[in-house]
Amino acid sequence: MTHHKPSVNGLGSPCRSQSGAVPPAERTSKSVCRRDFLKTAFVATSVAALSGPTSPRAAEVKPSGLIDTNVYLSRWPLRRLRGDDTVALVAMLQAQGVTEAWAGSFDALLHRDMAAVNARLAEECRRHGAGLLVPFGSVNPKLPDWEEDLRRCAEEHQMPGLRLHPNYHGYKLDDPDFAKLLRLAAARGLIVQLVLIMEDERMMHPMLRAEPTSVKPLAAVLKQTPRLRLQLLNSQRVLCGPALASLAAAGDVSVEIAMLEGVGGVLKLLADVPLHRVLFGSYAPMFYFESALLKLQESPLSDAQQRAIRCDNARRLLAKTR
Repeated sequence: MTHHKPSVNGLGSPCRSQSGAVPPAERTSKSVCRRDFLKTAFVATSVAALSGPTSPRAAEVKPSGLIDTNVYLSRWPLRRLRGDDTVALVAMLQAQGVTEAWAGSFDALLHRDMAAVNARLAEECRRHGAGLLVPFGSVNPKLPDWEEDLRRCAEEHQMPGLRLHPNYHGYKLDDPDFAKLLRLAAARGLIVQLVLIMEDERMMHPMLRAEPTSVKPLAAVLKQTPRLRLQLLNSQRVLCGPALASLAAAGDVSVEIAMLEGVGGVLKLLADVPLHRVLFGSYAPMFYFESALLKLQESPLSDAQQRAIRCDNARRLLAKTR
């Protein structure tokens, strides 16, 4: 079976405009470039797996561990993905040296029974996670009794955080219910992961098109919730440069690198976001894990920067919830 992946896995394109439009010629050249990137990623990681560390630097960095803050369980609603079985996903993550993975559920996008979605996620992580998977439940503040869903995530499932999908759940970030959700999460010490986009617009089914979440109201909301710890997921497709820097300065805002593009992209990201706010994320199984790993390998980062992004920053963020 051929598994199609969004071309945003690769490197090489700048942050898009709000419209997301790309000229046809540029779109074609980038698609070819990204396909070449994926081939290179597989070759590089395969050679590394066979040959082991090739330098003292590689030997120093790898033992520190790798925490993936952006993975999903269950099935993407529109197609099968390599690794959409939990056991297979865990085996792949372990083979890549991942020691911990923060997991949401694809079911949270379209299912209305969030209590059942979160219960299944917690059970799946417990039964098949091999001590690696950390469940992040979902709450839809536009559904009845959503406050009870949040309580269950924190108290019954002992989840350290929530993963929100505003563009699939039908609310904007200036919605009073969203602000209330953030206040309740902050009061419980929960990490909030805010997902800005799930899929490249070119891959979307015509009957299920979800525009990226606009973050324009977010800075004002953050200033009203000073204890909130927020992580942006899949953000670099729609947010970069001065806009990202401004938002990062508005509160305790972290990012991950799953949708980061461009050669040396991680080092460039550090010009907008402080090092301690940058975490590793692969968006597996939607994206190839090897793509995210290669972003660290090809960026000229020091050993200390590598360790911070690979694991130290995530450990620090998670420790505040315990």
